[in-house]
Amino acid sequence: MAAREQRRRGSRTLKRTTEKRPELRTVVVFCEGVNSEPDYVRALKKLPNVASNTALDLQIHPEQGVPLTLVRRAQEYKRDPEVDECWCLFDVEWPKHHPNLQEAIDLAHASDINLAISNPCFEIWLILHHQDQASFINTAPAERLSRKLDNRPGKSIDAAVYMPLRKEAARRARLFDKRHDRDGTQFPHDNPSSGMYKFLQEIEKE
Repeated sequence: MAAREQRRRGSRTLKRTTEKRPELRTVVVFCEGVNSEPDYVRALKKLPNVASNTALDLQIHPEQGVPLTLVRRAQEYKRDPEVDECWCLFDVEWPKHHPNLQEAIDLAHASDINLAISNPCFEIWLILHHQDQASFINTAPAERLSRKLDNRPGKSIDAAVYMPLRKEAARRARLFDKRHDRDGTQFPHDNPSSGMYKFLQEIEKE
């Protein structure tokens, strides 16, 4: 009898604990890359200040879709009432741009989908964790410089190395935007730049 009563008390205690747990925001992230971007997002997902308030659902396009494809997929997810935000992370690419870039951006804005665009590529965001990059740079040189700075052999990154440096990267990326605004530089000529700092700012907010 006493044991049965103890189990009942234990059940009520467990229920109260569960009810007090805050509901997490659901943020779905769409990437065109299959290595560095997902590696970085997965590391962010493990940060205590992110894990405590945000459920990050990472969606990688199986065929490394172009920006417009990512935004269209995000549109589908945005219809789910359980999804709070959708983010698309994609590149501009130089010297040859991704096709339908402006169409992808316009569709995202019309559909309340957030964008973190790196110009020319995601590697510019990785570079900013280590140093500034004041001048225009094409995709291939940016990729080479990024690999040189962290000594990785390919596209996959050790994202744990980058997490302690992310605030410095965000500071440098904000300065890019301020400089482009001051100079009147319009997209897609805002090279170098990265909107990844906006993504960090949103998912790390209290």
